[in-house]
Amino acid sequence: MTLTDDGTSAISMERSGGVALWRQIAERLKGDIRAGVWGQGAKLPAEAELAQRFGVNRHTIRRAVSELANEGLVSSRQGRGTFVESAPISYPIGSRTRFSEIISHQAREPGGRLIASFRETAAPWLTDKLQLPAGATVHRIETLHVADSIPVSVSTAWFPAARFPDLVLHYAETGSVTKALAAHGVTDYSRARTDISARIAEPDEARLLQIPADAPVLVTAVLNVDSDGKPIQVARTRFAAERVQLTVES
Repeated sequence: MTLTDDGTSAISMERSGGVALWRQIAERLKGDIRAGVWGQGAKLPAEAELAQRFGVNRHTIRRAVSELANEGLVSSRQGRGTFVESAPISYPIGSRTRFSEIISHQAREPGGRLIASFRETAAPWLTDKLQLPAGATVHRIETLHVADSIPVSVSTAWFPAARFPDLVLHYAETGSVTKALAAHGVTDYSRARTDISARIAEPDEARLLQIPADAPVLVTAVLNVDSDGKPIQVARTRFAAERVQLTVES
């Protein structure tokens, strides 16, 4: 048995069996993750340590870890390292869907961050959905939602500006659409319609969600209404597909 400099045993790789070294290493690492050697949220050893352990160069390790990331088993966090991903979040789509409640009920810490906000004239398709007169003004907010500091979704939402004049301010303070609406007297609301689709992430979405450039996202197009059935929000949310399992409730 060969020992590395840190005293751990080096792993002998098959170099003439026709299977690329990076793929062999990826399978070894996947096996260790599934066996619980590194649990959910655990940090993988550094590239240099893994390279020494497997007797290969760091480029080979990087290719192996990239394969695990493509499969959603690990994620790299800039300046912190590579971590084992948690199990996909079960995200129910029903008449009353609240991000914070869904995440909290799964023993995770929810969070929201305002990326950008705009006050603009509503496009015709938007005035139709929100039942607004032509030329009405809306708030458009771009937000990022996380669970245990891991990006889950990025969303674009529109609200009638006349009814919710300080919505952006309240959202920036609380990170919660529910609390921002409550500050304007809307204490409860429900989902009137949800359309679900899938596509490849756009570059900005991939950057914000910290997923590969060619990774898929699940897209929900939503219309929310108040207790009187009046439209109050239209939203398009893009979920990192590898981190979320959408469940439609009847």
